[in-house]
Amino acid sequence: MAQGKPLVIHVEPDAPRELLYEKLAAALEAIKRGGLVVYPTDTLYGLGADPYSRDAVLRVYRAKRRPLDRPLPVLVSSIEAAERLVVFNEAARRLAERFWPGALTLILPLRHDAPVPRELHAGTGRLGVRMPAHRVALALIESAGGALTGTSANRHRMPPPRTAQEAIEQLNGEVDVVVDAGPAPHGEPSTIVDLSATPPRVIREGAVPAREVLQALGIEDGG
Repeated sequence: MAQGKPLVIHVEPDAPRELLYEKLAAALEAIKRGGLVVYPTDTLYGLGADPYSRDAVLRVYRAKRRPLDRPLPVLVSSIEAAERLVVFNEAARRLAERFWPGALTLILPLRHDAPVPRELHAGTGRLGVRMPAHRVALALIESAGGALTGTSANRHRMPPPRTAQEAIEQLNGEVDVVVDAGPAPHGEPSTIVDLSATPPRVIREGAVPAREVLQALGIEDGG
C-alpha cells in the first residue's frame, strides 16, 4: 500500500453522526488492511494504525523514520477501551475522569494479557494512552475497535502537523488515507504524565497545564 498520493477525505467535525461514519468508511477499511491513516485530533494530526498488528506498527515507525526504542502512544475511544490495554490505578482514574476526553496522555503499566506487539511499547511494559476530545477522531477510533496508534503525523524530529496538508507534506507516499477535518483545535501536543513512576511525574507539558494535573493528584506545590 501507499507509495503514491493518499486518498484524502474531507470531513466536517460537526457533521451528523451517521454521515461521519459513512465518510470514514475508507479510512476504516485501510486500517483493517494494515494501512496507515492520518487523522485529526484535538491536539495535532495523528498517524493511525492497528496497534494490535505488528506489521502495521512497524509501518508507523518506518513512515516517521522513528527509532524503535521510542514507544508509540495509543488513542482510545473510552476509559473502558484504555483498560483493555493498561492497568488503571486510582490516580489514573481520577485524571481520566477529570481530563478525558482531552489533551492528557497517561503512561501506565501494560496489561499482561494485552495482545499488542513488543514494538508498540518498545519493550518497556508501559503504554501512553489518551482519549481525544475530537468527534472525528473518536468516531474513527471507535469504528476501529476502540484503539489506534496516536503518534503525531510527522517525520521524526520534524514539526508536528496542525493541518492535514502539513502531514501530507511530510508523509506523502507513506500513508494510505488522510482524513482532513480542518486545523487541529489546540495546535500543540498533549501533556504527558507518567503514572508508572512513584510519585507520578509530568514528563511533558502541553495543552493541559502541568499545575492542573499535579493539583488533581494532590501534589499542590508541583514538587
